[in-house]
Amino acid sequence: MTTSTAPVPTAARTRLPGLRALLRLDVAVTGANAVAYLAAAAPLSDALGLPVGLLRGAGAFLLVYAAAVWLVAARPRIHPGAAAAVVAVNALWALDCLTAALLGWGTPTTAGVVWTVLQALVVAAFAAAQLAALRRR
Repeated sequence: MTTSTAPVPTAARTRLPGLRALLRLDVAVTGANAVAYLAAAAPLSDALGLPVGLLRGAGAFLLVYAAAVWLVAARPRIHPGAAAAVVAVNALWALDCLTAALLGWGTPTTAGVVWTVLQALVVAAFAAAQLAALRRR
């Protein structure tokens, strides 16, 4: 009888990012979007075809949300309920973005529609990855 000592495939050895790392990445991406929406609302409005007020409102919300996610990630032990709330808000934001793109809320340019759909996909990916990390705990 022969035994195999084949190496474990690389994918099986790859360590998935933990919940804290995913939350910190979410903070960085969300915070960058918030600052862009607040600091460059007028030029982004022209490029995306979205109202300046909507971009500033979204920027303010995202800035507060990024701070809240940072607080969740900064705790010595991440509270599962707080992490689940982050996942839920991300899922709702992604759904809202997709709904806005599909229904054509406002008068977005092609770039605005593409941006909205891409944002929805990124936020949905955060929600899915964070949920998976939460379940692995």
